[in-house]
Amino acid sequence: MNTIEISQQDSDGHMIRLVATTLTIVGWTARNANALQQHLDELAAIGVAPPTEVPVLYRVASSLLTTASCIEVAGSRSSGEAEFCLINVHGKIYVAVGSDHTDRALEAHDITLSKQLCAKPVSRECWRFDQLEGHWDQLMLRSFATTQGVERLYQEGAVAEVLHPRDLIKKVDARVPFQHGSVVFGGTVPVKGPVTGSDRFRVELHDPVLRRTLSCTYQTRVL
Repeated sequence: MNTIEISQQDSDGHMIRLVATTLTIVGWTARNANALQQHLDELAAIGVAPPTEVPVLYRVASSLLTTASCIEVAGSRSSGEAEFCLINVHGKIYVAVGSDHTDRALEAHDITLSKQLCAKPVSRECWRFDQLEGHWDQLMLRSFATTQGVERLYQEGAVAEVLHPRDLIKKVDARVPFQHGSVVFGGTVPVKGPVTGSDRFRVELHDPVLRRTLSCTYQTRVL
């Protein structure tokens, strides 16, 4: 089990001590068929074969979850993906933002192993889902990649592009009980341009209704 501490942004910094017992990465979660095909095309371009059924659940070690500002990677062919994260703490659902950092060289051969190889950075702050559910589809997911000191917008899209948290939880719970200590990465939005690595990666989940943003920034160090 992996213990991390995340503060509740909407509750005066109330600290949540999360003992992560399971970590599930849900892939191919686009609600729209065209958006799903775009993601399939992105990965096909780097040699990743499409799944036979979607969405796909990838179980990885809960010890990969981290709030560290730097992660170590094997080789230069890895990159991040902006995703919202669902966290179950004593039956209450919290939302964070994280990056499904993945080894792209290995992904072409075995997707599950490529995800298992990399740490999964997550924000140091979270929100209560019950305060978001009424306007969930208005939230925006973004990522920014920095290479040689130059930052560029890497991803941008509404969370409405991927499956709603309630639908995700149903699909996950059917195979891996979504209970206290469960963490789920909910899928990503299309990349603007090619899938590439970076020296620094920043992900954001923005709530335009309550005017607040969760963020997670980390650097990569090649071993």
